[in-house]
Amino acid sequence: MAWIFDGKHFGQYTYEHWYDHEYSALNFEGDFMHKDTIILLVNYNKSVNQLMNDIIKTLSHEEWEKNLGGFFPSVRSLCSHLYIGDFNWLKRFSRLRLFTSLSNDFFFKNYSFHETIFKNMNDYISLRPDLDNKMISFAEEINDNDMKKMLKYIDSDGVAQERNFAKCVLQCLNHETHHRGMISLYLEMLGYKNDFSFFQ
Repeated sequence: MAWIFDGKHFGQYTYEHWYDHEYSALNFEGDFMHKDTIILLVNYNKSVNQLMNDIIKTLSHEEWEKNLGGFFPSVRSLCSHLYIGDFNWLKRFSRLRLFTSLSNDFFFKNYSFHETIFKNMNDYISLRPDLDNKMISFAEEINDNDMKKMLKYIDSDGVAQERNFAKCVLQCLNHETHHRGMISLYLEMLGYKNDFSFFQ
């Protein structure tokens, strides 16, 4: 669930509705995205996550858990949501075809989009880089033909969906950027200056 302003209205949407709201009006016909673009984005994503997590790991346990008033009320709940979102999208992507990077015991776990994990901040700090590396390995397996395919999956409400694979990958990565912005705000509220622009 997320708060969205569409220019006229401000309200809550499920992530599937957000996907429709954000991307349905865009024209993605033709030769619009390549594997190299995805690889660039996932490497950027890893780099910026590391910058953010270098600040997060300095938080006290109380700051990690502190309710700061948003829909995801704490840094912990936002980091948990981002991790679960990426994890579950990668599991969905494995339904397109066989990806070696997604075919291992790591993905046998099941997470609900509605749960909060990582009560211990150090667990998050240690596991997040591994997930980012798996996203990079997955991106390196993608081919340009995959971008044109339709991905069938079950959404967080249990509804069967069929959507363009490239749009789904873009949604996954855009979701990261969206919530990193929220974490940045929370860090400011906690008194931690943050700037994620010095990425590699």
